[in-house]
Amino acid sequence: MVDLAAERDRRLWQSFSVVGLCLGTLFFAASLTPSLLPRAYFVQGILSGVSLAVGYGLGVFFVWLWRYLELPEPRHSSRYYGKWAMALLCAAVAVFFLWKAAAWQNSIRALMELEPVDTAHPVRVGGMALFLFLLLFGLGRGLKRLFLFLSGQLKRFVPRRVAYVLGFVLVGLLLASLVDRVLLRYALRVADSTYEELDALFEDGIEQPSDGSKAGGPGSLIGWDTLGRTGRSFIVEGPRAEDIAAFTGRGALEPMRVYVGLRSAETVDERARLALDELKRIGAFDRSVMVVVAPTGTGWVDPEGADTLEYLHDGDTAMVAQQYSYLTSWLSLLIEPSYGAEAAHALFREVYAHWKTLPKDGRPKLYLYGLSLGALSSEQSAELFDVLADPFQGALWAGPPFNSRLWSAITRDRNPGSPAWLPRFRDGSVVRFTSQENALDIPGARWGPLRIVYLQYASDPVVFFDPLSWYRRPTWLSGERGPDVSTELRWYPIVTFLQLALDMGLATTAPLGHGHLYAPEHYIDAWMAVTAPSGWNPADLSRLKAALAR
Repeated sequence: MVDLAAERDRRLWQSFSVVGLCLGTLFFAASLTPSLLPRAYFVQGILSGVSLAVGYGLGVFFVWLWRYLELPEPRHSSRYYGKWAMALLCAAVAVFFLWKAAAWQNSIRALMELEPVDTAHPVRVGGMALFLFLLLFGLGRGLKRLFLFLSGQLKRFVPRRVAYVLGFVLVGLLLASLVDRVLLRYALRVADSTYEELDALFEDGIEQPSDGSKAGGPGSLIGWDTLGRTGRSFIVEGPRAEDIAAFTGRGALEPMRVYVGLRSAETVDERARLALDELKRIGAFDRSVMVVVAPTGTGWVDPEGADTLEYLHDGDTAMVAQQYSYLTSWLSLLIEPSYGAEAAHALFREVYAHWKTLPKDGRPKLYLYGLSLGALSSEQSAELFDVLADPFQGALWAGPPFNSRLWSAITRDRNPGSPAWLPRFRDGSVVRFTSQENALDIPGARWGPLRIVYLQYASDPVVFFDPLSWYRRPTWLSGERGPDVSTELRWYPIVTFLQLALDMGLATTAPLGHGHLYAPEHYIDAWMAVTAPSGWNPADLSRLKAALAR
């Protein structure tokens, strides 16, 4: 029995690919280096385990390709001793990089004003990574056996090399079908139903308004129970007229907010018309400022962006939003990005069509606003040629996703010398970018009639995820780094892609003012540039920033 176990272990050891082991170790080591966000040890363990498995799999594939091309291989004896030598070297490399991991994480944490960590828990990280690697290794061995079986059957009918290629393709198609049709679709159904049930919940402290001028209140065209959890929060929470007046010392109006949930009407167009009718009912077009909001995937409107606007304009504002999904933004971005654009376009179309019929000196200034997936949707809500004759006044788009077409085009065509994380575009009369430090006051630049501001942090992986980073360095890694991006961050093929993909999924775990969490003080600078409210001096703005930051 002992001899059989020893023989089994020996065969398992011999089956390990030394090339895969070396490449996997390099991937493992690179995964411990910093990316855009700080990582907890269990997150690091998952990332490192996946990186180790991906590197090992690529090494196995390269060996297979080498043999497929019938290139010369080293002698068996040299392979045996070389494997042990390389295994010891790989272990030493892994231990060294695990030892360095805490310092690398602290290089990000210091920039985000987080407490440094004394240890990156190297034993736990290594253990988790090894466990996940072995799990994926077992899955890979199963796929290899399936590949050998299929190619063996195909050899009866086609040449050997053709059989290998066909077997590889068949296994790939089978795996893709399993992931797409079973795992992803089932997971999405579960996620969608879970978020839908969550959206229907009534939170403690969120009560139906008794004011008839509030959406969802008495006489409203929109049922309170149809607004959803995020919609009810948007309507009820936020500054009241007395809060604004107490801070500014001036008279203030009660801010107007309208929200239409997915349950409020059957179709996108019906919900958009319902929103317009509600705006008319409460007299929203008599306000000085109106903002068409594209919410995030779940229908959430960032209070940091909404509240700051209402303070700056003494409550003389009206905001309107329409829900289009139950899923979080990153899931909606991957699965249903067109839904948000469709809803945003329908809402803007209805509001704009009525707005442009009003006398120019008696209608509110019209703006667009969106955060995250809402920024992407809001970008696509207005067709340029539809508004050229009578344009709206501007837009604030915060944390635009990496696949936003307008943002991508502007960033790509930025002025020479300006970094990708904070571009300058042409003469700055239409589009400007800002970050933690206000960069909107460009010397010599004058705003035109339409003002567009992008608020983005260099550490935001939703903005700076690069799908092509698996083989090329992202442009934002060249030249000057952003203020909250580690100088230790380096580009590694494939590994950087895995790091950024994980960062994108955890983008809202960063501290406020970093990653994908936008701080009110930075919204204030952006809204000041876009809407140019009067009555504010630098001292009052600083006081407002400090108050809202608390």
